[in-house]
Amino acid sequence: MFLKLGDIVVHATVEGPEEAPALLMLHSIGTSMHVFEPQVETLCRTHRVIRMDMRGHGLSGVTDGDYSMELHAADALALLDALGIRKAHVLGMSIGGRIAMQIAAQAPDRVLSLILMDTALEFLPPKAWQDRIEAVLEIGTQALVEVVMPRWVVDPALPSSEGLRQMLLRTDRRGYAGSAAALRDARAAQVAGHITCPTTVLVGTVDIATPPEVARDVQAAIPGSRYAEIEGAGHLPTLEFPEASTAAILAHFAALAPPAGREAGLAVRKAVLGEAHVARASGNVTPLDAPFQDWITANVWGGIWTRPGLTRHTRSLLTIAMMAALARHEELELHIRATRNTGVTPEQIGEVLLQVGAYAGVPTANAALKIAKAVLKETP
Repeated sequence: MFLKLGDIVVHATVEGPEEAPALLMLHSIGTSMHVFEPQVETLCRTHRVIRMDMRGHGLSGVTDGDYSMELHAADALALLDALGIRKAHVLGMSIGGRIAMQIAAQAPDRVLSLILMDTALEFLPPKAWQDRIEAVLEIGTQALVEVVMPRWVVDPALPSSEGLRQMLLRTDRRGYAGSAAALRDARAAQVAGHITCPTTVLVGTVDIATPPEVARDVQAAIPGSRYAEIEGAGHLPTLEFPEASTAAILAHFAALAPPAGREAGLAVRKAVLGEAHVARASGNVTPLDAPFQDWITANVWGGIWTRPGLTRHTRSLLTIAMMAALARHEELELHIRATRNTGVTPEQIGEVLLQVGAYAGVPTANAALKIAKAVLKETP
């Protein structure tokens, strides 16, 4: 999609369930949103994945002059606003990571968590960036190929490396120069001590551009942040080491999952089944079933429904299918009623029960459909 945001048109894609937590992905200088292509299929199972070509890159608009981290952060926030997204997890690689830090520092209420890949608080000495800016403006990004490719990847001969090379060559010289100025002018004081959200700092063990000691500086500047390495990877690992990169990202979200426990389970149970139902059920607990109810709340609602591997919407559909197939009609009625809170539509219930008919038998599905029709006729 293309969206007019202020003085530029931004190219972005949105994939994954609309009701899932948002994940904004910010790419590196001289590339495009496509550096995250190998991760999207997995991540959009549990997140609403938003990728954008940053100003002056990919298919987004370009403006003349120096850019800044604040400008890039404003572009990203404007995109979230245009999509109606108040809060998002933000993943950034290289300059994308530094932009992510800027967003978290200046708009902390907009960021759920950060994943900072192969990035830094400050980058090369200013003169080195100024030299790149002058070379690019005079010759184009082809002037940088032999300089940056060995810094980006471990093996420049791989097909994925050729993809990065082509992204660099297709980057508008003004866009690269503008973003290089943002890197030239970035200072640690802009973000250090200003980030409070859950954060994971990731780095390739053989990253030349922002080596592990630089990533450790980022971790030290963000209280409570996690540090992890991608073994054998360079500066841009998402294409060259796709499986390891995806695993590292998933580990971040797994670490965010609420710990199994009664408090977390009770919160999810209320969100799915409704506070009124939970209050009624709690009022009927006796000494006989109290231990059982506590176990369900802590281990089923707290240990299963809180996991990040599936969305609440998907878990709702799965529960309906299993309760129908097992003819657990009381629980089926309960979970069909809960779809008012999980976002499952009547059409999706119908599709699930059609699947039940195919694999668990027509009489089973027929009985479930009668229950579903009766529940869906109820006034909320």
